[in-house]
Amino acid sequence: MGGPLSTCASMAYSKTTRTIPLTMKLTLKTAAISILCLAWPVLAHDGAVLPYGSFMAGITHPVLGADHFLAMVSVGVVSAQIGGRAIWTVPATFVTVMALGGLLGMQDVGLGAIEFGIAFSVLVLGSAIAADKRLPVVVAMVAVAVFAVFHGYAHGGEMPQVAEPVRYAAGFLTGTAVLHITGLVIGDISQHYERGKQALRAAGVLIAVIGCAFLYSALFGG
Repeated sequence: MGGPLSTCASMAYSKTTRTIPLTMKLTLKTAAISILCLAWPVLAHDGAVLPYGSFMAGITHPVLGADHFLAMVSVGVVSAQIGGRAIWTVPATFVTVMALGGLLGMQDVGLGAIEFGIAFSVLVLGSAIAADKRLPVVVAMVAVAVFAVFHGYAHGGEMPQVAEPVRYAAGFLTGTAVLHITGLVIGDISQHYERGKQALRAAGVLIAVIGCAFLYSALFGG
């Protein structure tokens, strides 16, 4: 009864289940290429795009800085790994506190160890992705809030003198939010497949190693 229909349905389902992992692989590959293309020029922050406006200069600061880029995408991935309300509370905490940190940076209040704090955030977030553990939401929120102070301070402190502060701030907050969403999408898709989880953990190890390199640079220069 319904033999041909059942056969067609089974074939369609089988094709779909093969297509979804392929889509996930393409997504992960695209994300990896994006990281290599966008995050490599660590020092290429604002100067080249300032003629296009303060908003664009602000966007490029988190996107074109490898340390900021990796940390902010990682916040999204960790949020997806935790799941539940962490999907929005953790990134929202980061963006909110980073805005305050940016204000402190614009005022140059003298906060120290900025590069160390940023590098340490990359190491910790990469390690969290590699561990793939469901951290308590409050712990994750507190951790990213601390990290956000350093990232925000760097954004505000490195604002070009000719940039319009409000538009520049709106730019780096927008760029940060986009990177968080990117991490959320990558993390959410990967969580549905065992190979995706394994790929995320491997990426977490790589990010943590890069964080160690940033830490070494922050501590000893070079």
